[in-house]
Amino acid sequence: MTRSHALLRTTLFASGGFFAAAAAATDWPQWGFEPAHSANNTAETTVSAANVADLEQKYAVSLTGRVNAAPVYAQGIATPGGIRNLLFVTAQSGRISAIDTADGSVVWTMTTPGGHTPIESSPAIDPDRQYVYSYGADGKVHKYAIGDGSESTTGGWPVTVTLKPGVEKGASALATAVVDGVARLYAVTNGYVGDGGDYQGHLVTIDLATGASRVFNSMCSMTTTLIPSGGCDSPQSGIWGRPGAVYDAGTGRVYITTSNGEFNASTGGTNWGDTVLALNPDGTGAGGGMPLDSHTPTNYAQLDSQDIDLGSASLSILPAPAGSTVAHIGVQTGKDSKLHLIDLDDMSGTGAPGGVGGEIELIDVPISEFWMKTQSVVWVDTHGDGAAWVYVGNGSGISGLKLTLTASNVPHLQPTWQQNSNSTSAIIANDVLYHAGSCSGGTCVLARNPKTGAVLWTSPAIGSLKWGSPIFVDGALYMINYASTAKLYKFALPAPTDIIFANGFDG
Repeated sequence: MTRSHALLRTTLFASGGFFAAAAAATDWPQWGFEPAHSANNTAETTVSAANVADLEQKYAVSLTGRVNAAPVYAQGIATPGGIRNLLFVTAQSGRISAIDTADGSVVWTMTTPGGHTPIESSPAIDPDRQYVYSYGADGKVHKYAIGDGSESTTGGWPVTVTLKPGVEKGASALATAVVDGVARLYAVTNGYVGDGGDYQGHLVTIDLATGASRVFNSMCSMTTTLIPSGGCDSPQSGIWGRPGAVYDAGTGRVYITTSNGEFNASTGGTNWGDTVLALNPDGTGAGGGMPLDSHTPTNYAQLDSQDIDLGSASLSILPAPAGSTVAHIGVQTGKDSKLHLIDLDDMSGTGAPGGVGGEIELIDVPISEFWMKTQSVVWVDTHGDGAAWVYVGNGSGISGLKLTLTASNVPHLQPTWQQNSNSTSAIIANDVLYHAGSCSGGTCVLARNPKTGAVLWTSPAIGSLKWGSPIFVDGALYMINYASTAKLYKFALPAPTDIIFANGFDG
C-alpha cells in the first residue's frame, strides 16, 4: 500500500472531525503522581470510561528480583540507544532499573553497595528531568543520570539517610516538591519487619541544587542530625506510609505520619509516636524539637502497645467544598481502619502542636480491615459537581467516600459505595479509578466508575501482590506483581486504525 503523503494515524472524533490519537505526553515522577500524592493523573486523555473496556495486555516481562513498590515514569528521555519513554523500578535488593516502555527491555541498571534489605521505596524523578533518585541498601539516596544511569558522587551525593541501615530503612517512596523555586527531595525512614532494634523514624530533606540535607527526628526531636546507635533513649516511631512525605501547596507545609513509639509531646516531651507532623518545606519545624503543628489520636497509647500504626498510611489532602468552615483539610487512615478528618490549620484543635485529639470527625472505613496498610487517594469530580472523593482499599474491599458539608457547613466524609473486592492502593486517571485486587482468575487490575464503584474493565490475572500499586500515564497502565522474579505488565488500547482520507491518499 502506498501513500501520496505521510501516513497520519488518527481516530474519529465524536463530532465527526478528527484529532491525533496520541495525547499530550506527561510524566509520573513520584509515587502518587504529584507532591500531594493524590494518585490522580489529571493529564491523561487517551483512555476514559468510554473506551477503558478496550484495554489489552501488551506484554508481561520478567524483572530481576522481587519488587514491592510502584514504578515512576518519564517520557522522551535521551538514552545511548535513542529517545525512549522510561519506567524506573527499585527492587527489594536496592537495584534500580530503567525500562523501555515500548517493549519492557532494560536500558540501564545500577546496584548499590551494602546488603541491608528489603528495600520497599519507590524512586523519584528530578523536577528538571535530568536525574532519578533511588534509596539504596547502604542507607543512602543515590542520584543517577536519567538517560544512562551514571551516578553522581560529588556535591554531597550519595546522601546518607541513616547511620544504622541494619535497623533503619527507607520503607516509603522518595518524594519531591518545588516550593518558591527551590527543588527538594524527601526521604523518610522506618524499621524492618518485627520492629526490632534501635531505630527512630525521621525525615531527611535534601536541597537538590546543593545536595545539603537537614533532619527532623520523630523521636528525640530536639536532635537535628541523624541519630547514631544509642543516641536516643526512645526507639521506633517509624514512617512508612506508601508516599512518604506529603507536600500541600494550600498550607505550604510538608506532612509526615509516624507509627509506634512513645508520645509525650503533650506533657513537654519531644517524642512523637503515632502522630501527623506538619513541617516547613525545608524540613524545619518551629524550633526546639517542635513541629509547626501536629495531630495525635486520643488513643495513642493503645495504638503503640497493640502495634496499630497510625502511620501505615500517609496524610491525604482534600480540597475544601465551597462554604466550608475549614479551609484546608486532610484525612489520615491507619492500621485500625479509622478515618481522621483533620483541620490542617489547627490539627489538634488547641492552636499549637502537641495537643491530643481535635479531629473534625473520626469514622470507620466503610469496609474495615484490621492492620490496614494501603494509602487513601483523592479524586475531584471536575466534570460533575466539583466534589472531592476519597477512596480506601484494603484486604477486605474498596470504598468511596464523598466530602460533603453538614448543615453547619462543617466538612463530613459521606460513605457512598463499597465493593467487596480486596485492593492495594488505588490510582485515578481521566476520571477512572484503578486498583489491583481479586478477580475470577486470581489477582487482576480493575477499572471502576469512581462515583459508583461499578467495574468497567478487568485485566487478565497478573500473579500475587503485596503493597504494589499501578500507575497510568500516556495511555498505558503499568503494574508489577510481587514474585521472586517480578513481572512488569503493560496494558493499553489496541493500535489505532489507519483512516484513509478521500482526498490525497490512495491505497
